[in-house]
Amino acid sequence: MSEAALAAITDKAGAPREQLAREIDDLFSAEGLGETRAILVMADGELAAERYGDGYDTDTRHVSWSMAKTVTAVMVGMLVADGRLRLDEPAPVAMWQRQGDPRSEITLRQLLQMRSGLRHTEAGDPPYESAEVRMLFLDGRDDMARWAKEQPLEAEPGEKFEYSSNTTVILADIATRALTGSDDPDTRREAVAEYLEERLFEPLGMDSMVLEFDASGTLIGGSLMHATARDWAKFGEFMRRKGRASSGEQLVPSRFIEAMVASSPTAPHYGLQTWLNRPMGEQGSEYPHPLFPDRAPASLFSLIGHMGQYVLVSPEQRITVVRLGHSTTEERPPMLQQVADVMALYPVR
Repeated sequence: MSEAALAAITDKAGAPREQLAREIDDLFSAEGLGETRAILVMADGELAAERYGDGYDTDTRHVSWSMAKTVTAVMVGMLVADGRLRLDEPAPVAMWQRQGDPRSEITLRQLLQMRSGLRHTEAGDPPYESAEVRMLFLDGRDDMARWAKEQPLEAEPGEKFEYSSNTTVILADIATRALTGSDDPDTRREAVAEYLEERLFEPLGMDSMVLEFDASGTLIGGSLMHATARDWAKFGEFMRRKGRASSGEQLVPSRFIEAMVASSPTAPHYGLQTWLNRPMGEQGSEYPHPLFPDRAPASLFSLIGHMGQYVLVSPEQRITVVRLGHSTTEERPPMLQQVADVMALYPVR
């Protein structure tokens, strides 16, 4: 075992040091797992292990991709707690409130659970036909929320789970409009950035976070936030503590975090913009499970981003594991099994 492998483990590992070093080393050296750029393990609130690939270090900001969705959901939860939004009332989207528009029945909770019924196809063949690509890079890119909101229903609201980055941009727009009535892009950007900084990032000490916005000033809340591995770990620990900062300050009500990690009626493995380590039910035959319910507690949940970005939180094991890097569709399952090997070193309590 290399010196780098052992050096990555702290004296507060919370697990056998050499075994932990070996399992983490495999994530960097084993064939067929892709490129691991960062691994960070928190155990009982202490840094247990931290290691980086060549060219990356503690100051490197890593793109969230879809891990951003969970951050956006927390912002919505804060606005619900502030009394500015309501989960089970029709979503405040003006263009849906016209008489006879069936989209007027979509609730905020249904958007959070990815069961709005809107025609948002995440993946397309060819790729430029997907709703996500069209929104981010083609005809919707200048005003992403408007493009996403204009899509028609393809199912009754609440009836069908369909994972969708477009849906999260709608949520980000709803949050923005709860903070400011202005349509000026700079005003919209400042309102969201200041709210998140004051209410979430600063209390958590997440000082590396960089947010991206579109030309209309809407937070690209489904895919484009950038932060260091340490700051992603801080967010995971905040979720593990049910919305509390390490100082003890409750930043979002614990009941909202509990709702985030409760199964959706149409997808047991998904909560509010958060993936759950639970059997998939009817979805199981069509899609592979994004986590490993056969190898870790059902209470485990995760932020998951494109190409292998993970913040895995296991409350019963009292650990948070951050894995950032680049793994293809074929490489992700064996890479996740190796992450599961790391997590298996920590007992359920």
